[in-house]
Amino acid sequence: MRLKLSLIQMDISWGKPDENWARAVLLIQEAKRYESQVIVLPELWFSGYALEEAKALASPLGKGSFQHLSILARENGVYIIGSTLEEKEGHFYNTATVFSPDGELIALYRKVHLFAPMGEQKHLSGGEEARVFPFPWGKGALAICYDLRFPELFRKYALGEAEIAFIPAQWPEARIEHWRLLLRARAVENQMFIVGCNRVGESQGTRFGGHSAIYGPGGELIVEGGQEEIILTASIELSQVQEVRKAFPVLRDRRPEVYNR
Repeated sequence: MRLKLSLIQMDISWGKPDENWARAVLLIQEAKRYESQVIVLPELWFSGYALEEAKALASPLGKGSFQHLSILARENGVYIIGSTLEEKEGHFYNTATVFSPDGELIALYRKVHLFAPMGEQKHLSGGEEARVFPFPWGKGALAICYDLRFPELFRKYALGEAEIAFIPAQWPEARIEHWRLLLRARAVENQMFIVGCNRVGESQGTRFGGHSAIYGPGGELIVEGGQEEIILTASIELSQVQEVRKAFPVLRDRRPEVYNR
């Protein structure tokens, strides 16, 4: 069964959720016209990195930006993935979610590795769980931006039989070649599809590099953007993951008894 995805590589206005929401709605509606089944938004698409305003911008699950996404997924009959600020019991998280076409929250991931240069460690708490989730095309996983630098997370997902990982991001232009390299590396070493949706534009003196991309389980580039606002759309076949893993069973040859000493 083929899966058609759209990555919404958009600019994000710092601390202006109404502007970001209006832009996202239009882009999601356009992506729906391409008959995409899954739509991916960048990291903190709703607010940008205005973490000092987290108390005003964050919402509990089921309210605020999360409620909006649920409604939008249901209205458009698509799966929507992205990360926004979550408030839970007085703590704030950078949380990625997956909403189904029924508006149901089917998966969430709170960013585990906090990125100090953007102030995350001052304002946010880190997540404690990383789970594989089922959806109609196979098994998926979530990560957020800086998580891409930690191969252990993606190996955990691969060992949990994940076939695709979605990575919303705000990756700076200055290190965009790291982004491109690491997306491909995570695909190759775990023999899985890697979907990275990065933002573009500039906020608070930092330019963001775009180059949203999808890599296949053999490391092949399926689609990649440049540095402009764009919707990237591609169709993939998740069964390729099992074909690649069977033909070249590198995961079978691991030696965890050596690594974990």
